[in-house]
Amino acid sequence: QVQLVESAGGLVQAGGSLRLSCAASGRTFSWYTMGWFRQAPGKEREFVAAISVSGASTYYADSVKGRFTISRDNAKNTVYLQMNSLKPEDTAVYRCNADARYYSSLGNYAGAPGGSWGRGTQVTVSS
Repeated sequence: QVQLVESAGGLVQAGGSLRLSCAASGRTFSWYTMGWFRQAPGKEREFVAAISVSGASTYYADSVKGRFTISRDNAKNTVYLQMNSLKPEDTAVYRCNADARYYSSLGNYAGAPGGSWGRGTQVTVSS
């Protein structure tokens, strides 16, 4: 199992930006498909973004496409989520995920991630 620790989130005004990071330890980071998910109060967990083991492929939820960017640095064992043009509806606890299983597409991963989870970090967007 890989251990994941997200950076602190924060409070930001609508239209602002925030970058989250997730540091991994314990296993070979480059083996893992990485993703970000979020959960707002009273709502189910929602997929946000995913990135392939090499970083060559990315996949986004429609709700964040064009505003969020996922990236990874395998040398630093870290995955990032750059969030721009934030909206109040982006308010949630954001958690990163690492999954070593094979997926034929990132879309398949987005629907049913396995593996390890970080504890999560709160992102609050004020209107």
